[in-house]
Amino acid sequence: MALFDLEIDFTQGHFSLAVSVQTQARVLALYGPSGSGKTTTLELIAGIRTPARGRIVVDGQYYFDGNAAASMPVRERRIGYVPQDVLLFPHMDVRRNVEYGWRGDATRAAMLAGLLELEPLMARQVQSLSGGERQRVALARALNASPQLLLLDEPLAAVDLARRARIIEALTRVRDELAIPIVYVAHAKEEVRALADVTIVMDGGRVVAAGPSASVLP
Repeated sequence: MALFDLEIDFTQGHFSLAVSVQTQARVLALYGPSGSGKTTTLELIAGIRTPARGRIVVDGQYYFDGNAAASMPVRERRIGYVPQDVLLFPHMDVRRNVEYGWRGDATRAAMLAGLLELEPLMARQVQSLSGGERQRVALARALNASPQLLLLDEPLAAVDLARRARIIEALTRVRDELAIPIVYVAHAKEEVRALADVTIVMDGGRVVAAGPSASVLP
C-alpha cells in the first residue's frame, strides 16, 4: 500500500481543477466522464503541468510542495507514464523499445517480458503489433526504468474486448508482484473494480466521491 496525499489546485483557461484526497492504495483509480479532469490530474502528478498551489506526495516523496514553492523536475521523478496515445519508437523492434531507458540488472527486461507475455513479440517491429500488444510493450518499457510510481491513462481504450481481459490480468500481476503504486485513469467500471483498491470519482474538475472501489462503484 502507498500513501497518496494529493491537494491540487489548477486552472487553465475556463477549466479549473480541485482535488483533495488522502488515502492508501496499491492502485488508485481516477474515474469519470471525458473532460472531468482525470488526465489533467495524471499530468500534474507526472510534472507535465504544474499546480497553482497544494501538494503532491506519494509514500513520502514530495513531487510538488506549494508551501515550499518546490516542484521536482520531471527527469528526477522516477515515474513511469503510459499515456492514452501510446508512442513507441517506430524504428526499433519490441526488444529495443522495452530496453530503452533501462535501469537495473540485465535480467529485468527478460522478467518483464515474461510477466507481460511479450517473449514471442520481442523480435517484431512495432508497426505489426495490435493495440493490446502495443499497450503491453509500452507498459514493459515504463516498468523497465524501475519507476517508483506508475501512471496509466486509459490503457484499454484502444484495445478490443477480446484482449482486455489479458491486459487486466497483466496489470494485476504488475500490481501484485512488483508492488509499484499505480494511478489508473479509466471510465469503465469493470476495469476499476478489477484493479483499483480506491477510486476517486471526478466530474467537472471536482471530486464527487472517493473511497473503496467496491463501495464507490457498486
